[in-house]
Amino acid sequence: MIRNPNEIQEGAKKIRMLIAGYPGIGKSTLALSAPNPLHIDVDFGIDRIEPQYRKPYIQPKSYDEILEDLTPINVQGFDTLAFDTGGKLISLMSQWAIRQDPKYGQKDGSLSLKGYGFIGREFQRLMDYCFYELDKHIVFVFHAIEEKDGDNTRLRIKVEGQTKNNVWEPMDLGGFVEIQGNNRTIGFSNCERYFAKGTRGIHGVWKIPELGPGKPNDFLTKLFAEYNALSAAEVARNAEERAAYEAAMAEGREIVDSVTDADSANAAMSKIKAVKHALTSQKEVNAAFNAKVKECGLFYDKVLKKYTPAPPDEKKVDTSCPGT
Repeated sequence: MIRNPNEIQEGAKKIRMLIAGYPGIGKSTLALSAPNPLHIDVDFGIDRIEPQYRKPYIQPKSYDEILEDLTPINVQGFDTLAFDTGGKLISLMSQWAIRQDPKYGQKDGSLSLKGYGFIGREFQRLMDYCFYELDKHIVFVFHAIEEKDGDNTRLRIKVEGQTKNNVWEPMDLGGFVEIQGNNRTIGFSNCERYFAKGTRGIHGVWKIPELGPGKPNDFLTKLFAEYNALSAAEVARNAEERAAYEAAMAEGREIVDSVTDADSANAAMSKIKAVKHALTSQKEVNAAFNAKVKECGLFYDKVLKKYTPAPPDEKKVDTSCPGT
């Protein structure tokens, strides 16, 4: 079914986000600032999080355990699934894949080329399941590593082989956490140091509030709310533009339909210019007008600056009016 994009309801959209940064910079605590999270502690690192910021968690030792735990009944009381870390999750996926079919592995225990393809598809399937079927926000935590690119050093997410693209592709947001001066920040725009991802007005470098007594760990909760507010505002703007376009097209079609001869064509020119156009209405109405005057056998006299009946050899003259 073909649908109008203005029917999209963005207000309650779930968000998929990637957080990357060096170890010890507070990525896990940041991930748990998302709305009502379940901490999927694949790295077994919950003890490194300050007790007051810990959330309900699972510590799966295999990918099978993750699949068993992530059921609609088990996660019905949560709004966010926080995978910590994504790199460890993919390692568990790799072990699981090789157990499914030895052709996905090599003699040294690493993934084969077919294995990487299988893991990429499984990662996407898991994302789709958590996002669409479980209807949860998803936050992935990744460690960052430095890679040399000529004379430059760039930060990249720490993940096995060819799965980087599979990880980034479905994300709505992706940010690198860094220390700048005395502040902890997260960057959502690509730069020379790292690849990031920002959408819906969430761009640039954001300061992460310092935590302490009386300061709740709610940065991502507020960020997700702002994301959806920006989305709703965009949808509202699009709806207004679409309504203006429809009104302009209706008025334009009525003017074009009134053209039957040279006099009505000349009168229509000023009326078309007076229409309050929106989006592509002006081009579309002008095209319809030019087609109509041609159908009526009229041509635009550039000396008289008006439409007149076409001369006998009308195929050789330009019937369109400049500026309509």
